Amino acid sequence: MNLARVMPYGDTLDDGATQLSFTLPVPAGDEARESARQLAAKMGFAEPSVAHMEDLGDGFTYFIVYGRCTVAVDYTAVKVPKAEFPQLEPKEISSSIKELLGRRLKIVGACIESDAHTVGIDAIMNFKGYDGHKGLESYHEIEAVNLGAQVSSEEVLASVLDGWADVLLISQVVTQRDIHVKNLTRLVDMLEAEGVREKIILVVGGPRISQELAKELGYDAGFGPGTYAEDVASYLVFRLRQKLAAGS
Repeated sequence: MNLARVMPYGDTLDDGATQLSFTLPVPAGDEARESARQLAAKMGFAEPSVAHMEDLGDGFTYFIVYGRCTVAVDYTAVKVPKAEFPQLEPKEISSSIKELLGRRLKIVGACIESDAHTVGIDAIMNFKGYDGHKGLESYHEIEAVNLGAQVSSEEVLASVLDGWADVLLISQVVTQRDIHVKNLTRLVDMLEAEGVREKIILVVGGPRISQELAKELGYDAGFGPGTYAEDVASYLVFRLRQKLAAGS
């Protein structure tokens, strides 16, 4: 297997077999089927064929197209920015917090502004957690408060100004017109304007959030899909050690 030349895999290695699905704003029929095939060919797929066509009504048609991808990617050259930190077990996390602070770590979580999707923040914050991984509420040395959905940035800021929060965990689902970027940036601007940004650890998570985007927007770290509470908590211990060592 040549990791410097990775291609999609179907029946045999490097055959480039690819399944593509999309919708076109045209009525179902022979012309629509041929349009979908030609579109896949223009995308660069070799030998495209329409495996499925479904009339969605009102002049829209859904397609599943098979074809062969003719390009490869160098997997060995791919570099993805990630938050680097030691992975700790829950007991290690609690003992570390007790050692570093001598009290419980106070964490406020929220889906801010227009975001009403709480699945992600609930999986990280709530006691039962997700997929057998208990949430931050289950950690003895963590006091976790989940504010829920559609929380204003002003309310999140208040938890910091009141001196309650050590950590803010912000959840945002990527939305159209980059509203998530505006929401996240606004919160950072408000924290900086009040002179409290450096007093807290600021973390963002979501289905399309990356470490690169998080850092660009002024957050300490960003977490995407596949993240569990122990991942976030391990990072918080790591970042807390950094801040205490720096005297901040």
